[in-house]
Amino acid sequence: MKAAVVVAPGRLEIQDLPAPEPGDYQVLCEHLFGAVCAGTDRHLISGELPLPGIEYPFVLGHETIGRVIAVGPKVRQFALGDLVTRTGYPASDGLMAFWGGFTGQGLATDALAMREDGLPEEAWQPHLVNRRLPPGTDPAAATMMITWRETHSYITRLGVGAGSRVAILGSGGNGFSFLVMARALGAETVVMVGNPHWAGLAARAGASGFVDYRGDVGAGLAGACASGYDLILDAVGRSGALEQTIDQLAAGGKVALYGIDDLRERMGYLQALSERGIATHGPGEYSEAEAHDAVLDLLAAGKLDASIWFDPARPTALTRFPEAIDAIDARRSLKALIQLSG
Repeated sequence: MKAAVVVAPGRLEIQDLPAPEPGDYQVLCEHLFGAVCAGTDRHLISGELPLPGIEYPFVLGHETIGRVIAVGPKVRQFALGDLVTRTGYPASDGLMAFWGGFTGQGLATDALAMREDGLPEEAWQPHLVNRRLPPGTDPAAATMMITWRETHSYITRLGVGAGSRVAILGSGGNGFSFLVMARALGAETVVMVGNPHWAGLAARAGASGFVDYRGDVGAGLAGACASGYDLILDAVGRSGALEQTIDQLAAGGKVALYGIDDLRERMGYLQALSERGIATHGPGEYSEAEAHDAVLDLLAAGKLDASIWFDPARPTALTRFPEAIDAIDARRSLKALIQLSG
């Protein structure tokens, strides 16, 4: 089967790999679609993701939807034909996985069965992201579940709800997901700071204002919401962005750093804000699994539309993966959809 393998920084190859074998608590899935994360995946390909432990070669992809085609003997939560989120190819000697979603087949683990059977939490907790989708779910659109769950969990923990005033720094895929989630949770004002190329799409997604990141950002935010913001959320994490906006934070407001582009410098700035008595929240303060049911409810209610990020009817074949990256770089779409089967 074909797989997207990053063999060295800046070098991605489509290679043939053997199908994985499911264990007792695992299911084997035919991979249907995966989405390219314009942040994490592109940083991994370029070798610029600021995380430890990255070794080459590795199998790419963490936003994949698979269909169960074989079931391990101790699995109880999944059945043949189920659609499952976050399936992936396992790491092995000489081949890592971050997280192995861009392959023809992969595995999912029945974390709930492992927990019920008394296995230690460290064995099953990482696999809570493997969840079943309702029958009839569009597997192409469902690749957004991963981004939707992360951003829903993060922004909900920050207390966004009815009447909230939110400024989002960044007009990439995650920034748009925060915009959509803030609106779905009842935020009164949601202003995006980003590239004006995306201003029209932001209005379609529910933004109450849009500020060009190249201009006077502070003045733009003040003009869009004179009373200040309860939350300023940096979805990118580049140096200098929060500094331009901090004066627009309302009394008692929060600052959140989700993006990790300049992680070390940004964490230092968060610490400085915290020492000033400002409530701050850093990257990783979310649980993708905890938001699964809530996101499904929003999807069923028609409040989530994957076509904001990509055209679900026009995927790119895995063998043409570089074209998907080109589409993101050319700003033809916020993310890219990869067809993994057929």
